[in-house]
Amino acid sequence: MPGKYEIKRAKNGEYHFNLKAGNGETILTSETYKAKTGAKSGIESVKINSSQQDRYERKASPGGKFFFVLKAGNREVIGRSEMYETETSRDNGIESVKTNGPAAEVVDLTV
Repeated sequence: MPGKYEIKRAKNGEYHFNLKAGNGETILTSETYKAKTGAKSGIESVKINSSQQDRYERKASPGGKFFFVLKAGNREVIGRSEMYETETSRDNGIESVKTNGPAAEVVDLTV
């Protein structure tokens, strides 16, 4: 099953999206946007940037967990991963975004 982007509405009325892998796991979560068009533009940015290795910033939390952020060409954060227990799991998450990001379908759950 291929991955998909899900556009959702946050409790504050703003929009965000999640990129889900084919198994349904959320592999990337966006910031919130005031308008749905912003979320759609964010998805297009993920599609463009997700295949580029240099767009990923690997990080560790103060609590010892691992995560990554995906950045656009202008170095603005497009999305963040969940927290992972190991660096290997985090790196597998990056590979999943690289695989699913460019061609995943968009599902609008706000309609």
